[in-house]
Amino acid sequence: MSASRGLRHASLALVTLTLASGCGLGSGQSADSTSDAAKGEVKGQITFQTLQLKPDFTQYIEGVIANFEKKNPGTDVKWVDIPFQGAQEKITADAAAGALPDVVNLNPQFAQALQAKGLFVDTDKAAADVKDTFVPGAWNAFSVPGKTGSYGLPWYLTSEVTMYNKGLFTKAGLNPDTPPATFDELLEAGKKISAAGKGAYYGIHPALENRFITDLAKQGVPILADDSKTWTFNTPEAETYLTKLIDAYRSGVYPKDSLTQNHSKETEAYQAGRIGLFPSGPNFLKIIKENAKEIADQTGVGPQITGPDNVTNMSVMGLLVPKASKNSATALAFAKFMTNAENQLAFSKIVTILPSTTASLKDPYFTDTSDGTATSKARAISAGQIAKAKNLVPVQYDERVTKAVIGKIELALKGDLTAKQALDQAVAAANAITAK
Repeated sequence: MSASRGLRHASLALVTLTLASGCGLGSGQSADSTSDAAKGEVKGQITFQTLQLKPDFTQYIEGVIANFEKKNPGTDVKWVDIPFQGAQEKITADAAAGALPDVVNLNPQFAQALQAKGLFVDTDKAAADVKDTFVPGAWNAFSVPGKTGSYGLPWYLTSEVTMYNKGLFTKAGLNPDTPPATFDELLEAGKKISAAGKGAYYGIHPALENRFITDLAKQGVPILADDSKTWTFNTPEAETYLTKLIDAYRSGVYPKDSLTQNHSKETEAYQAGRIGLFPSGPNFLKIIKENAKEIADQTGVGPQITGPDNVTNMSVMGLLVPKASKNSATALAFAKFMTNAENQLAFSKIVTILPSTTASLKDPYFTDTSDGTATSKARAISAGQIAKAKNLVPVQYDERVTKAVIGKIELALKGDLTAKQALDQAVAAANAITAK
């Protein structure tokens, strides 16, 4: 497995890992654990758990661990890496048993259900000394809406760019040097590419499961009320946008068999030259190059598609310290070390991800596009977006809510529901789930 493939599985945890409710806190939890983490002595053994980073990043991770142990004599970091498959079940079971590792690698969506039970050390307090070194949007991703505090240190990030097939742009009469920047431009470009393709290729893949709610948020649609319990995305603006998607599907902008397909199928379609536009993380450029060099050679990149306020989204992965850790001081010190600017910059140079520290992002590596490659351009674009980007999808938008909402949106695109009916029913279904 290549490095880019290895991290692809871990990166999927940024958007796909979810957690069933009802987990217990487990035992061994100290009421003063946040204070202990901030002031305790850094020594002894801890366990550090990641998501499918072996074997591609073994040398890097083990190098950071060795440096930490050298700088902190008497410490011993045991690294455990678990496969993406089955991770949800394992972490759920470990949390219920009070057996989570001392430092755990999670995304906000997954971790929030545990933090709702008060499971993790408050990093707003315990790591206040490093808070200002992180991109604000990344730090704020690890907070529970309606509550004070934060519960994780941001680690690596992704910020979507717009990849597109320059050859298909030219065939459609579009300027191959001018990618779309807005949702209307995206749909218009998609329409022209599909018309030129006449069934051989299409403009866009919908990838509703991954994109629909995020795209609403980018356009200023309020997704969740201030009470953090009531879904509110059935607005006139959302209805207008969904109507545009319905028209696009019915007019052949999307492949007919793509309605229920996910991001993986979208990736396959772009690599096969069957779609012209592919909004996704820049880390997928390496995957495209490995699997379809001819398509990679024709690929251009542009900024993330945004709404009128130019709000961009980011996906976040972080490191969290459970309150139940018997060595929270060492665990927090290690999490700080792993996520510091130097170590994040080194990690970002191994694979196409972004660091969450502002100092790392100032490195010329994220601004130099002199080699003229799509990869360096994508890196510069995504890095430039990060400073003001946010994790736009509410942490409560979990697997259950996603399935209910997207099911209604699919019915609208097929013509079984109007845009308003679909949104109203989606909100009702989401509220019913969240109320439980």
